[in-house]
Amino acid sequence: MLVLIRGGGDLASGVAVRLHHSGFEVMITELPKPLVVRRTVSFAEAVTDGSKEVEGITAVLIRNPDDVKEAVRAGNIPVLVDPDLASLKVVRPDVVVDARMRKKPPSQGKELATLVIGLGPGFIAEENCHAVIETNRGHNLGRVIWVGPPQEDTGIPGEVHGFASERVLRSPEDGKLVSGAKIGDQVKNGTVIALVGSQAVMAPFDGVLRGMIKPGSQVTKGMKIGDVDPRDDPTICSLVSDKSRAIGGGVLEAILACPDLRSGLWI
Repeated sequence: MLVLIRGGGDLASGVAVRLHHSGFEVMITELPKPLVVRRTVSFAEAVTDGSKEVEGITAVLIRNPDDVKEAVRAGNIPVLVDPDLASLKVVRPDVVVDARMRKKPPSQGKELATLVIGLGPGFIAEENCHAVIETNRGHNLGRVIWVGPPQEDTGIPGEVHGFASERVLRSPEDGKLVSGAKIGDQVKNGTVIALVGSQAVMAPFDGVLRGMIKPGSQVTKGMKIGDVDPRDDPTICSLVSDKSRAIGGGVLEAILACPDLRSGLWI
């Protein structure tokens, strides 16, 4: 059974890891120039680097949808630059997971596959997808919603050691990102982490630089370009997050519970 995941950011990659470990064939489609923050745990990096390993699983860039089966047989996750899903004519996945986290209704819906799963705000189960996975932190994180929408986007990151919005680094102006720190670096309050144009982006508190958009990227004012984690533990930068695992569990539940897919799963 093939699962196509739209997007290769950290949440999408957490879903891919969970499904891969569960024995599903997984492929990822991405943009020609992905802008991901948690690059150390994002399979989207395969687009620029050719391959990317996350927790022992390797994703490889492929140029043609005909190469999906070969990559899967080799035990890898194929990544294809295909934002418009032109590859559907060839690969015909059983499940499509829209993990782009665009937080607005998709232009394509339930017609994409037997089971179409959306992550978070913008999706409405039974309208533009078959199931929605709750992505907001709390007791409902990872819950499968079969009718209606998930919780609305709060715009506020989850709190970690008393820090919430402060954890997110945003671009102070339009321009090219020049990074002065690497993901995993321990930084002090006020440390210059990056430059955008003539403006410095500084650490808001002591912590670890958990994510940063690829240096050299063109960014716009107010855009999320990185995040700092107050936990003094660089190892978390290379691990799929608890949130990603919970959402991946919700996707797995939705697939196993889908009546139209169960006959192909259970003997």
